[in-house]
Amino acid sequence: MQISPAMEVDRSHVLGKATQRAAEALGLNGRTLAQVVGFSEPTVSRILRGERGIDPASKEGQLSLMLVRVFRSLDALVGGDAAKRQTWMTSHNAALNGVPAALIVTAEGLARTLAYLDGMRAPI
Repeated sequence: MQISPAMEVDRSHVLGKATQRAAEALGLNGRTLAQVVGFSEPTVSRILRGERGIDPASKEGQLSLMLVRVFRSLDALVGGDAAKRQTWMTSHNAALNGVPAALIVTAEGLARTLAYLDGMRAPI
């Protein structure tokens, strides 16, 4: 079966929407989201308005995918509780030696936060 062009999924817009939803759920504003994924603030504004997508193969796309994974892992750990999610993001975490919301603005901090959350979801 062949998929018609009208039915074809635009992966960049799907990632843009997923990144937007993850950022909102994690309490990130446009400026912080720009720092996390490496785009300018005007570009992030266009993404948030749905006017632009994020190429999953780009560096920014990879960082966006990591941010979405942070949201998914944290959401699973807190059972979808938005208040607990916000508290976790804005509180000091001894294991990470920092506040997750501040750590994720660097690629290293984002990767460390994701690794920590993934580890918490799948304890050995």
